[in-house]
Amino acid sequence: MTVQLEGLRVAITAGAGGIGRAMADGFVACGARVFLCDVDREALAGCPHPAMQADMETVEGCEGFVDEAVRRLGGLDVLVNNAGIAGPTAPIEEVMPEALSRVLKIDLEAMFHCARRAVPALRAAGGGSIVNLSSAAGRFGFPLRSPYAAAKWGVIGLTKSLAIELGPERVRVNAILPGLVAGDRIRRVIEAKAQANGRSFAEQEAEALRPVSLRCYVTPQDIANMALYLCSPYGATVSGQALAVDGDMQSLV
Repeated sequence: MTVQLEGLRVAITAGAGGIGRAMADGFVACGARVFLCDVDREALAGCPHPAMQADMETVEGCEGFVDEAVRRLGGLDVLVNNAGIAGPTAPIEEVMPEALSRVLKIDLEAMFHCARRAVPALRAAGGGSIVNLSSAAGRFGFPLRSPYAAAKWGVIGLTKSLAIELGPERVRVNAILPGLVAGDRIRRVIEAKAQANGRSFAEQEAEALRPVSLRCYVTPQDIANMALYLCSPYGATVSGQALAVDGDMQSLV
């Protein structure tokens, strides 16, 4: 998607690879200025956009990134909360408390901390946009992935609450719910579920795609296109929405 976003100031968490990198590339192609963070030093080394290393598992990492983004960009118009981890694939009785805590910190609490820090800058800009990455797991049950699903459902609640709270100040808040996104991450998830279920990768992949009406993966670019729309003039009255980009997924298995 190509829209005119000249001069838009955009901060993206976990932006050096995958969906985050596709978003960063897309915003820059449309004229925006981007500052991103990532925990992965190798990914950062290969990223052409202004960036810093930051760990979204800590409050200090979240706040430090937003503060540096505001400083480097001279303000802020858009915050994209993209950071997340897959977490364990296991029956609930085998999920350790520390694993649950880590998923919630990175996949949900980091969005709260980044948004909390970004709101004054968005307010000073006269309004803006927050885009939170949820998941199809934020609207379906996801057996063997309870920590991840719990966090992604929480993202929807955070999104809708902030949309109401910040709407009078012209700050729009939306969530994108990717389905099965092509790439290494979904391959690892399917491999883990195949192992847990005693199946081959091909069998588990076919089962994963069966509830998708289009019978296909989506791409990082598909997700980036939705983010560009939401942050553009075309999305000027879209807020408080949980928007699925998933090929019409009917369930998660």
